[in-house]
Amino acid sequence: MLSVSCLDKLPTDGIPAETAITTVADAAQAVTGIYSAYKSSALYSGNLTLLPDIQADLVYAVNGYSNTYGDIWRWNILSNDELVTGTWAALYGVIGRCNFLLDRTPDIMKKLTDDDLADELSVYEAEAYFARALAYSELVKFWCKTYESRAQAEKELGVVISKTYNSKETPVRATLAESYDFIISDLEKAEKGLTPKEGYTGSFYDSIYFSLYTVYALRARLALYMNDWENAVKYSSLVIDSGKFWLSDCNELYDSEYSYYDYMWQMDHSTEAIWKVGFELTSYGGSLGRVFFNYDYSSFKPDYVPATWVLNLYESSDLRYSSFFETVQTGYSHGLTWPLVVKYLGNAEYLAAGILHVNMPKVFRLSEQYLIRAEAYIRQNQLSKAATDITTLRKARYSSYSGTALNESNAMETIENERVRELFMEGFRLNDLKRWHKGFKREPQEQSISNGSSLNVAADAPLFVWPIPQHELMTPGSKIEPNESNH
Repeated sequence: MLSVSCLDKLPTDGIPAETAITTVADAAQAVTGIYSAYKSSALYSGNLTLLPDIQADLVYAVNGYSNTYGDIWRWNILSNDELVTGTWAALYGVIGRCNFLLDRTPDIMKKLTDDDLADELSVYEAEAYFARALAYSELVKFWCKTYESRAQAEKELGVVISKTYNSKETPVRATLAESYDFIISDLEKAEKGLTPKEGYTGSFYDSIYFSLYTVYALRARLALYMNDWENAVKYSSLVIDSGKFWLSDCNELYDSEYSYYDYMWQMDHSTEAIWKVGFELTSYGGSLGRVFFNYDYSSFKPDYVPATWVLNLYESSDLRYSSFFETVQTGYSHGLTWPLVVKYLGNAEYLAAGILHVNMPKVFRLSEQYLIRAEAYIRQNQLSKAATDITTLRKARYSSYSGTALNESNAMETIENERVRELFMEGFRLNDLKRWHKGFKREPQEQSISNGSSLNVAADAPLFVWPIPQHELMTPGSKIEPNESNH
């Protein structure tokens, strides 16, 4: 069988390239397609969010489970794994859409005489640059080793960088340094086009569209991953200190039923959401909560339940616990009673319409920016500033909280545990362990399946870096080098 690379897929339903995007209206439609592509269950409404945390140490598979994501949980990940290859394909699919638009915007711009239309096109172009940068940032995160230093990154394998849609270049992996450089270059272009005009008074929070602050948020995340503490502080501060976003407080009521924090998870609206993947009742992505419930209108049969050690991290005054977990007797014959992940029970509006376990992924939140800045401060030995950021976050999450005491011996453990508490099942854990060079050991818990419950993963184990899809390695003419996990 002839192997076909995901790098060559056409995102335009066969429309001839020379006529597909010729006007600003066409560009607008193309950008709508880019946002729609991010709804894919192979991305944030599924794989990108769930797989990293299921692969790591945050949840356990339950006896009787459906084996959904089973190979990921057992660390039996092969280069032809459909989840891994599907995620790769979906990310390069987004990149293909972006390239298809970006190849054509210069010609459209040359023909424009209306300044307002030119400004509009510049925004569409900037959105495409950001979408491409975001996709590449995920590829780097999962298919590459960590960025330790510039010298090290210049020697490590990065990703295949496709700059144009109809590239005739032989697919080959750039270095890790070149990959990050390309992402940052795209973000610099996006920043220029997404900077609001002077006098703009609109809001930025709870947006389903990219903005100047999604650029800053991703720059901060990348800086953290690059051990670039100065820029991690700089860009997270541009978000935190902007006054455009506010932590959704567990102690403040939105209405008689929800706190602002609960409202974020139950209704998918929040003042701390910097960018979320926008769903509608007629157009939505995957079901993040399905594997935590498998509700059949009579009982719950979760595939995965939270790890005991995670549940024990939350103090009695930490209100996130009740927002994330609720103890339920499952419908299995063994009758396991355990806290289930109600964080992804589902958007209440969708549940009322019979659509189960669907939530809009909140890809960038203000709380992550506080955690990024706090970790960067710790790495710079500015412990009092880190303590202030952690205290600010916890005051919005605890029923009562006085302050955080950090010292050299507890600072990193504090931030590591806080990232688990705040970002549970949002897709960060695997990469956090990878960049901290930490492994983990699972201990069997009640009704956890035997195959995988005693897994002992060493720091820097090969499968912290996912294997390059086999079909990419086998495509005729490909010079893509495999990862260690391919062997």
